[in-house]
Amino acid sequence: MPAFWTLPRRSPRSILSLSLVILFNLAYFTWPTFHDWTDKNLFQKNPQETVQSRVSLVKRVVDGDTFELESGEKVRLIGVDTPESVKPNTPVQCFGKEASNYLEDLLEGKEVRLEKDVSETDRYGRLLRYAYLDDELVNEKLVREGYASAASFPPDVSKQDLFRQAEGDARTHERGLWAKDTCSGKR
Repeated sequence: MPAFWTLPRRSPRSILSLSLVILFNLAYFTWPTFHDWTDKNLFQKNPQETVQSRVSLVKRVVDGDTFELESGEKVRLIGVDTPESVKPNTPVQCFGKEASNYLEDLLEGKEVRLEKDVSETDRYGRLLRYAYLDDELVNEKLVREGYASAASFPPDVSKQDLFRQAEGDARTHERGLWAKDTCSGKR
């Protein structure tokens, strides 16, 4: 055999060192990282809470698509837009109070599971989240019942198609914002 095919004789110590290097590299590149472990709730006290979702108590509703948690944090629902009811220097928009009252009846004083998409907060410092009441997606319910329209704000668009379908259903069945007698039927 040619000399370049043969390996030089190695001492047991160098073989052990080489084996350790290979094992370390295999472990490093194939085992989950610490971040992956925490995402799987292995180090969480409450298995219902992850880096991406948590359960919180709703203290009060601000308007049809925003509420405040018991912690004082404000949450803006992702993928939906309701008529304004409390925006400074802006008149209350048609169906704004109805949307706000609906969300208040739905969430105030209740625990919701909040789920993150991509962004943590909006430019006003509000948490951007999907909210679940039991297993029902509140964002979708607002749109399907006609209290909100579907609104896309990239990069938080993972449920955009669901909200568009819900709006189509609300329009077809003339619910809330889409009813002929709402806002003089101008929608």
